[in-house]
Amino acid sequence: MTAAVDLTHCSCVAIIPARGGSKRIKHKNIRLFDNIPLIAHSINTAMKSNCFDAIVVSTESDEIAAVAEQYGALVPFRRPKALADDFIGTTPIVQHALQALSELGANPTSCCCIYATAPLMSAEMLRQAKATLLADDTVDFVFSACEFSFPIQRALLTDSHGGVVPFDPESIGKRSQDLVKTYHDAGQFYWGMTNAFLAPQPAVFGPRSRMHLLPDYLVADIDTEADWRRAELLYRLLQQESA
Repeated sequence: MTAAVDLTHCSCVAIIPARGGSKRIKHKNIRLFDNIPLIAHSINTAMKSNCFDAIVVSTESDEIAAVAEQYGALVPFRRPKALADDFIGTTPIVQHALQALSELGANPTSCCCIYATAPLMSAEMLRQAKATLLADDTVDFVFSACEFSFPIQRALLTDSHGGVVPFDPESIGKRSQDLVKTYHDAGQFYWGMTNAFLAPQPAVFGPRSRMHLLPDYLVADIDTEADWRRAELLYRLLQQESA
């Protein structure tokens, strides 16, 4: 566990959840991605953004904790096993981390939950989203999002006999440009005011939230080996483009 550090002056922290029990991709959070552990990309980007007084990793795994500390993150507490299974959402993990930090003397006014699986995230994204959060006191959350590449109203389903049925029969014949645009969570970061995260029922996806929209080539949900390969290809292309 991280040696004692003074957290009393932290006004803004990054919280990176990283459990050790990934099943579909073993040891996903610390598997090498472009020659460094996947979580290290999130840590490095958070550092480059200069948005945070501290970058904290929430984990129950000693192995992940050691890697996180190697790359400059703090691991001042361990996440309870009860918050490290397949069924726990992100918000309870952020709430636990904020409460644990409070016990250590840190009471940030804002924080950003950053996924350990976000190698396509950039420092500029974090800075822009933070600016959106702090510019308007009616905004509690700002999160990365992306427009669906195909209208979901024209999705198709299969029936019990293997036949095809429209998801939305009224929309299936309409032109794409006549349908309402829809978006999805990009699974990279979630900025929020601390008091909003600690509310009894935080509404991360609610009227006091804003989306930081990203193009689909900057979004990669890494849950399978195919996802991993696609993310690596996108990452390398982006690195070549910025070289």
